[in-house]
Amino acid sequence: MEKLIELPEKGKVVFLGDTHGDYNTTRMIIKGFINKDNHYIVMLGDYVDRGKDSRKNIDFLLDTKKKHPNLIMLAGNHEMFFVRECSPSDFWDSLSKEDYEYYKNIFSELPLVISGNGFLGLHGALPDIEKIEDIDTIQPGDENWIRIIWGDFRDKPGMALGNFLGRPKFGRDYFLKVMERLEKNVLIRGHDPLVSERIFNNRCLTLFTSSNYGDRKIAILDLEKEVKSIDDIEIVSLDAVDIKLC
Repeated sequence: MEKLIELPEKGKVVFLGDTHGDYNTTRMIIKGFINKDNHYIVMLGDYVDRGKDSRKNIDFLLDTKKKHPNLIMLAGNHEMFFVRECSPSDFWDSLSKEDYEYYKNIFSELPLVISGNGFLGLHGALPDIEKIEDIDTIQPGDENWIRIIWGDFRDKPGMALGNFLGRPKFGRDYFLKVMERLEKNVLIRGHDPLVSERIFNNRCLTLFTSSNYGDRKIAILDLEKEVKSIDDIEIVSLDAVDIKLC
């Protein structure tokens, strides 16, 4: 299992936050970008549960990924239900035993982190590691895995800020310490609808691309330019009238 993916230094990358069964939005964005030259699409996790079309959404993504290696799907906590249960779990609850094993095997191969010129992308919070290569040592269910898959940030001073309902929370000091170690400027993540979109002096972007959370957004950046702050990223808000299924 490849846990860390390094993006090239040429082209563009489109980030999608949690889609949670929002098949229409997922399909619109994928169809819009997947065939563009030197474009990568990075999904930040949480493709299932909450939305009405979880299975349709994930099957479309998995089928697209087979044909297009420029689609990169990171693990979210709702894909990792078989390691650490989450709620709601309507997708998992609907599966037969055989289908459960099928998706479990696929999801167990999802990478955890993506790295590019000045930025990182993952689902939750940063792992407490010394260098980026240490991501490959992270094991399902261990402390750093839980931080990546379940962790949240709060725009407050401090390191660890407690753990609520299994979601460890971290403050500004922790964020800055790890980002300095990893020599990165900006983190792009999803997972937490309660935090502001931009925190830590424009260095942490929380992104959602599901209609379950209201305003759906994607983020686009140029891989040739070092990302120094969120201002270097184009954030696009999607309007429901723009959805046109091909």
